[in-house]
Amino acid sequence: MPRHIGIVAVSAEGAALCYRTICAEGAALFGPHNHPEVTMHTVALARHMQHIEAGRWEDEAGLLLESARKLAAAGADFLICPDNTAHEAVDLIGQRSPIPWLHIAEELAAVARDRGYRAVGVLGTRYLMEGPVYRKRLHAHGLGHLIPDREDRERINQIIFDELVYGRLEDRARAEFVTIIAKLKRQGCDAVALSCTEIPLLIEDRNSPLPTLDSTRILARAALREAK
Repeated sequence: MPRHIGIVAVSAEGAALCYRTICAEGAALFGPHNHPEVTMHTVALARHMQHIEAGRWEDEAGLLLESARKLAAAGADFLICPDNTAHEAVDLIGQRSPIPWLHIAEELAAVARDRGYRAVGVLGTRYLMEGPVYRKRLHAHGLGHLIPDREDRERINQIIFDELVYGRLEDRARAEFVTIIAKLKRQGCDAVALSCTEIPLLIEDRNSPLPTLDSTRILARAALREAK
């Protein structure tokens, strides 16, 4: 039997995309209409943001552990969190978790290395872009790491929280992301990490100036391999 996947959701749109990817792509590994058992738990994004905005990462880790314990009790064998920003707290959980986690940045960095990229631009929330989660993993795999300038970081953050988490996908926002990615390309990036799980709803290879690393689907595919 495939192993049971537990999804620690934070924001709805990114978690939904991750869940749908597991279910849709599971057939390639497990047969027609088949996929591993999946259980998801979430508390309101507002509760997560209270801790994240205040930089209380230990408190955020405690909130993630609430979900982890409920998913373990529901029978999950391992956990994924389709929220890049929250992984600063995932890094603090350590041995307190009842079951293992896959790490979204580790999975993306491994894919970037395997595809032969050298320098990756990282897009996500302000907390994610300015934090250590991706910088540490990309450097560990011998990859360069760049983020947009401050003004662009603030604009990306605004679009994420005012639009993408509500499922609003505006052409204007897409054009702004394309302009920012083009700047990263001029600065020497040869790929861009879509490191907010909602960004792949707006940007993909066909409209990006750089090849994309879709953190949401990379994590979902890693979970399918782990479950097999």
